[in-house]
Amino acid sequence: MKGLLLEEAYEVIDAVNARDFEGLEDELGDLLFLVVFYARLAEEDGRFAMDAVIEHLHAKLVRRHPHVFREVQARNAEEALASWLAVKDKERAAAKNPAGKSILDGLPASLPSTLEAYELGVRAGEVGFDWPDPSAVLDKIEEEVRELRQELASKSADAAARRQEELGDLFFAVANLARSLRTDPESCLRRANQKFQRRFRAMEEEIVKSGRKLQDCSLEEMEAIWTQVKAREAR
Repeated sequence: MKGLLLEEAYEVIDAVNARDFEGLEDELGDLLFLVVFYARLAEEDGRFAMDAVIEHLHAKLVRRHPHVFREVQARNAEEALASWLAVKDKERAAAKNPAGKSILDGLPASLPSTLEAYELGVRAGEVGFDWPDPSAVLDKIEEEVRELRQELASKSADAAARRQEELGDLFFAVANLARSLRTDPESCLRRANQKFQRRFRAMEEEIVKSGRKLQDCSLEEMEAIWTQVKAREAR
């Protein structure tokens, strides 16, 4: 069922990105079904029931948001975040064997790498280890591009490994630029993938209309049609 759960979660995201509210209603139902189904399997195995899932969620929401449900005051978003972080710190301190615990602990191993990079940035940012603004992240991206260019020109024996390392650093910085811009890298990349598919398919259609195949066209010809497709979209 793990694959189904991921598939349904991404279909929810696709509906949100498309602002397809009819589709979103349907996809949220599919996702909810899997949540209930997992809880039912756990209940049959004598572990927990759906009621316990909801009660646990309710308790956590109340505990982590004292500025909403209790007498703690939060005059702005910064104070609300500080309140939430203070509660999380208390939870970590009260956890079993807190010695050696890291603020980075607890990330799901199955997270897509872009979201893992995003969440690592979020965790580090909670304690002030962060870029001050998007411009500073762009500077870091430009630095990583320069370092990657240097490795591309390198003839050293470990050049391939170094290129992979620098490319990874570049991806990490770009993922955190998305966070700095108050979005997430997975959604940005998925939209870019969808845009590429849309334009590539349109280019294919234009070439087929001319009685040719993609393999018959030069790169220059394909780029010219690609430019026409982009211009048509812009209009």
